[in-house]
Amino acid sequence: METFFIKDDFIKLGQALKAAGFVENGAMAKEEIQSGAVKVNGETDLRRGRKLEPGDLVEYQGKTLKIEKR
Repeated sequence: METFFIKDDFIKLGQALKAAGFVENGAMAKEEIQSGAVKVNGETDLRRGRKLEPGDLVEYQGKTLKIEKR
């Protein structure tokens, strides 16, 4: 499990995937999210604008990303 630290109260799902290096760019993030390949807190989420808050878990291709506030 990787931890991703945010400085604000939230980060959008697409931004988090890109910033954590899970995808190369925003277009790829959008594609992967809309295809159902990404889970947030154990549930498939098709919204790239989904707001992730500290404590949320993102799963993608066998990797897990935990969102924390710095």
